[in-house]
Amino acid sequence: MLIAADIGGTKTDLAIFSKEAGPHAPLAQAKVHSADYPSLPAIVKEFLAKTKKTVDQACFAIAGPVIAGRVKTTNLPWVVEDASIARELNLDLRSVRLINDLEAIARAVPVLRPSDVKTINSGEPVPKGTIGVIAPGTGLGESFLTWDGTRYLAHSSEGGHADFAPTDERQIHLLEYMLKKFDHVSFEHVCSGIGIPHIYGYLRDVERIPEQPEVAARIATAGDPSVAIIHHALSSADPSKLCAETIDTFVSILAAEASNLAVKFLATGGVYLAGGVAVHTLPALQKPAFLQAFKRKGRFAELMARIPIHVVVSQAALAGAAACGLETRQTRKSVSSRKDN
Repeated sequence: MLIAADIGGTKTDLAIFSKEAGPHAPLAQAKVHSADYPSLPAIVKEFLAKTKKTVDQACFAIAGPVIAGRVKTTNLPWVVEDASIARELNLDLRSVRLINDLEAIARAVPVLRPSDVKTINSGEPVPKGTIGVIAPGTGLGESFLTWDGTRYLAHSSEGGHADFAPTDERQIHLLEYMLKKFDHVSFEHVCSGIGIPHIYGYLRDVERIPEQPEVAARIATAGDPSVAIIHHALSSADPSKLCAETIDTFVSILAAEASNLAVKFLATGGVYLAGGVAVHTLPALQKPAFLQAFKRKGRFAELMARIPIHVVVSQAALAGAAACGLETRQTRKSVSSRKDN
């Protein structure tokens, strides 16, 4: 039995899987607010106690760079180490795997079902071509997959922390506004759950786009301001011009960075958008403006138009962590079997 989890700055999704059921059929599952717990082992122990199930393997997808079995989480005050988790959960160290959350999403891409995605641009996918993944959640994650001759291999990155590069006059002024707040302005600062309120603040304070007092009050008191902003941007019953302009700007920035990812890795196999913010803003991503901004690459516009673009609407990181854990288990069994023979 395998326990897998997707640990983000806002929430943690946990589930138990078996090889027989596979990565899309958890035997038990839960979702918790990450910041309510002092550590990852505290979350896992509580979950296992409630499910009353015993596991012998673990794979955790975590937002942050995983180096030598250790990761300092990007948007949580945690340091997670495979050795300490093995001790806390009484598991063999070889049975514990930590991977970057975007690597987990990338690992899920080859096993995604049709119901797991919404297609923005069908394009002309090249078989075995490189695939790019970009995921705005609490932060902004990026990864990619390459074909090794027999299967796709997932690669993690911290591309979301690359320097924000504005593409129009509004974004130039947004960068100027942000440089007064931060020494370094990354794409994550303006293209994520933590970034959307920054765009909102710029449009309110600099461009002076007015906001309805009741909407401003809801955003100010919201547990997650980005969720409230997205709601009022897309709601036909309770619309806000400032929120709508905020999400339009976010969509333009996301399209540009997805396009940057595509040209850097020559992602002829497609680009996959994932993460909670991508799912919540799906109606905005499906409008022509996203694809227009994505294709805005000068002489490469025709190439960009041929690149497929999909939005992952399922829990890809959790499925990817499960797939990784189950694959690791099978590999260990195969190695053991060869040694026995």
